[in-house]
Amino acid sequence: MSSEKAILALADGSSFLGRSLGVSGEVSGEVVFNTSLTGYQEILTDPSYAKQIVTLTYPHIGNTGTNLEDMESQKIWASALVIKDLPFKESSWRRQNHLREFLSIHNTICIAQIDTRKLTRLIRTKGAQSAAIITGKDSSKKRAIELARNFSGLLGLDLAKEVSASKKYTWEEPEAKLLVSSKIFKVVAIDFGIKRNILRILQSLGCEITVVPAKTSSKEILKLKPDGVFLSNGPGDPEPCVYAIKTIKELSGVGLPLFGICLGHQLMALAFGAETEKMKFGHHGANHPVQDVFTKKVFITSQNHGFTVSERTLPSTLEVTHRSLFDKTIQGLRHKELPAFSFQGHPEASPGPHDLKTLFTSFLRNMELFSA
Repeated sequence: MSSEKAILALADGSSFLGRSLGVSGEVSGEVVFNTSLTGYQEILTDPSYAKQIVTLTYPHIGNTGTNLEDMESQKIWASALVIKDLPFKESSWRRQNHLREFLSIHNTICIAQIDTRKLTRLIRTKGAQSAAIITGKDSSKKRAIELARNFSGLLGLDLAKEVSASKKYTWEEPEAKLLVSSKIFKVVAIDFGIKRNILRILQSLGCEITVVPAKTSSKEILKLKPDGVFLSNGPGDPEPCVYAIKTIKELSGVGLPLFGICLGHQLMALAFGAETEKMKFGHHGANHPVQDVFTKKVFITSQNHGFTVSERTLPSTLEVTHRSLFDKTIQGLRHKELPAFSFQGHPEASPGPHDLKTLFTSFLRNMELFSA
């Protein structure tokens, strides 16, 4: 453990003294908590956490080290990491680096040895708020609070275009394909901050995938002659993404099958006339119960979102398919006339759970009907 001191401060004036685990410096962002017991590397490298300081509620983080296979993108996107304790020794046959080394490689600040339970209760009571971490000899409480209050928050912030790929590319990994249809489907995935495991699952089902930047127009997408379009996860407020909303609306106009996850779910709802709203502290974790409103079956899901679709604004063309059993917020939507549906959580989540992985095969069925 580093002897370098660190301080975490919130915009409300609360502060926590700890020790630095990552690189030295200062950073600000929206502080959130995640209740997952595993998957810290996937969480850190999920682009949906851009501009967020992630607090992990499980007390021991780093137990299994890190490796290249568990990366959900090319780098750490979370602004910083907050943990209770880092074990002295990690244990896993897949380990390539210690968590501390991983944070250093990706130039990420981390504060440890703070009361993460107290911080979590504070966030649950007051809501996710702006925060800052400063490490080293300049880590004064006054400076940290000032830095936290200067962060504007995620409301109104379009981050999808910042984390998206700069140019289109074809995704392919040397894996066996499990064909569930006699046809190979061409899928265009719009990258608003896409996770690699989404692409792995689509490929494993026999899809040929072209990933395009967030600001790609419907005209450019249609030139690729896709059988369906996937709308990816991503960070920030969905409403400022007017370019994406316009593209999705135009694609739905030609009847293309659409499947959205997380931010993609919210953008699809906006394209069909609904509105979104900021949640108090969002959903972040891998143990969230979600119910299918038709079958009443309950699924355990992975979640990572701070915005939700406002039910009072739903147009008559959309119907709710899934609900959170924590707070009854909308988790799934489908269009009553078009082959378009979406899910707020992460059915592809790595390391899991995968209770709703079947949503991907529903997307394939829609493409099969569309191309028949």
